[in-house]
Amino acid sequence: MRLGLATLLCFLTCARLSACAPSTCYSRALALGKVVMGLVDRMHNNDNTKACVQYLPRIFIDVHNECLSTKLRDFVYLLLNHPDQDCRQLPRMVLLKRKAYVLYNIITRMCYRDLVYLSNDCEAIDTGRSSPQYAEDRLQILTKR
Repeated sequence: MRLGLATLLCFLTCARLSACAPSTCYSRALALGKVVMGLVDRMHNNDNTKACVQYLPRIFIDVHNECLSTKLRDFVYLLLNHPDQDCRQLPRMVLLKRKAYVLYNIITRMCYRDLVYLSNDCEAIDTGRSSPQYAEDRLQILTKR
């Protein structure tokens, strides 16, 4: 009886520990991308921070877009060199700066070869709408052959 109970307890402990896998570069980039987009949206909609983010574009982070690293680099540059000193020191701006910089480092340094880029649509990062014309053009070229 004790051996069965000990075996069951050991099995349940191992099953619980196996579900606690560390986050991968991909999952970390996805999670931080959502956090950065959420912070930017909240700051654009908040009356206290609206004046500070008028210089910042809305950014739609898609880790599968090849243009993300350059757009995110420009976004981090804007955050670091904000024209208003008071805005630079706001806690939300400091948090956004830190999260965007960490995301940029993850994408460009840590996960550089792990991420798979499925598109090269820079406009989709600015507008949030991807233009399907690239795929349609390729399909038309392939069908003509």
